[in-house]
Amino acid sequence: MAKPDGDSFDYVIVGSGAAGSVLANRLSADPGATVCVLEAGPPDRNPFIHIPAGFIKTLANPAVTWQFKTEAIPMTGGRRISTTQGRTLGGSSSVNGMIYNRGQPTDLDSWAQRGNRGWGYADCLPYYRRGENRIGLSDDSRGRTDGAIPVTDMDWINQVSEAFIQGCEGIGIPRTRDYNSGDQAGVGYYQRTIHKGRRISAAVAFLKPAMARPNLSVRTNARASRILFEGKRAIGIEYLAGPGAPPRRVMARKEVILSAGTVNTARLLQVSGVGPAALLASLGVPVVHELRGVGANFRDHYASRFVMRAKPGVQTLNQLARGVSLGGQIARWATGRPSILATTPSHVHVFWKSFEGLDQPDLQCVFTPGSYAEGKVYVLDDYPGVTAGAWQHRPESTGWVRARSANVFEDPEINPNYLSDPMDIRVHLGGMRLLRRMLGTPELAQYLEAETLPGPKVQSDDELLDFAKKNGSTTYHLIGTARMGPETDPSAVVDDRLRVHGMQGLRVIDASIMPSMTSANTYATTLMIAERGADFIKGVEAA
Repeated sequence: MAKPDGDSFDYVIVGSGAAGSVLANRLSADPGATVCVLEAGPPDRNPFIHIPAGFIKTLANPAVTWQFKTEAIPMTGGRRISTTQGRTLGGSSSVNGMIYNRGQPTDLDSWAQRGNRGWGYADCLPYYRRGENRIGLSDDSRGRTDGAIPVTDMDWINQVSEAFIQGCEGIGIPRTRDYNSGDQAGVGYYQRTIHKGRRISAAVAFLKPAMARPNLSVRTNARASRILFEGKRAIGIEYLAGPGAPPRRVMARKEVILSAGTVNTARLLQVSGVGPAALLASLGVPVVHELRGVGANFRDHYASRFVMRAKPGVQTLNQLARGVSLGGQIARWATGRPSILATTPSHVHVFWKSFEGLDQPDLQCVFTPGSYAEGKVYVLDDYPGVTAGAWQHRPESTGWVRARSANVFEDPEINPNYLSDPMDIRVHLGGMRLLRRMLGTPELAQYLEAETLPGPKVQSDDELLDFAKKNGSTTYHLIGTARMGPETDPSAVVDDRLRVHGMQGLRVIDASIMPSMTSANTYATTLMIAERGADFIKGVEAA
């Protein structure tokens, strides 16, 4: 039997990531409401979390991440691909690439067209703006100075990155003023959630300020193991402090809110008896409510990356991150000057089209003036190099997340089904050919020497696809396993107020509710979803 903690709250939130941190802040702002946040990981005290370049140290660190892997499938060359997610205060916002990217207005308009009332771009724009503090060039589409998340421009500029942008302009891709203003197409430097040399995670921006409030309790190292129900009403959460630890309970007087992320939210629903009946039977879990969409509709961006060796003497990250040069960069960072320690992994964005004639971009490409040793996790090459990658904005391929057992210490089955749809293959090949065009411009020729990956011998569609299968990887943009949709949609899990269909007192508020992929990294839209969700709970709408 679970040991009760002897307390209860109005709201119990599972997960302290992007969504959970926002919700904790907004709900606890009402002094008459009590809120408890359960975080499976530790506090965010690891110093590498807060130094932007420290993602190299945290992404493979199981102390602060879920080290999930996909299933081995033919379209990934039989490889299992790491789909790491954050497991600390701030969740993935404490380990991600710090890119702030909203996507295209049509992404959200398509959600509304699927029957989700009030989810068009115009409806959601106030919620993007609410939590954002756009520092620098701005207009009415951007956030206010009192927003919690600072969004800044790149301040460390490399000559090779600038040459890449100029080369893109030379082949007809315009330089963008602000890709987050609603007009995405073009090339330029990424906007980041970095301020004064520090990563500003959702925990730093939203959760930590709220933790001073007496009506908010945050419990770390508390892994949710089961949703507690009375009939079809959620009344609390059972959680564990570690394998073999006695279960504890925290009760919710009003609502249980799942913000555990696309993988963990789906798994928690399943092991609690909400999901496809056949799967629950295989787990030995009694059915509380059958919802066949739980764990389905899983999507991710699948990327292929090209690497080029730079000419001797060309300055790239590979040299600056070593020896005396690294010492100089550390000194610059410590004194508040632009430094490689305060940059994002990807420096330059390109939002463009896989084929002529499209009315909007269907590709996102990235460029970094650095390259990683083949087969090694974020280990820079010992010679100068650059990397460019591409992925399809809105993949059609869908997969699933399925619990393997009722034990939440056993990783679930994760299968994104990358490149299983013929359209995805077509767009991916178009993206790879675009990478070659962008890396082959006269503007870059003075800096680059030779393509090392995949290499000049890889030319045909079949050869490029084989390379993508054997070398492509995740972008960690996991969505869709508790998709939002009307009750008439048998695959929908939550309604347009993010309430779980057929249940009471239970909502899902995180990236798992996205009906389809945005043309973007998922962080900005997850923050927006949480801002909306908080208003739904409080029964108000943004002005």
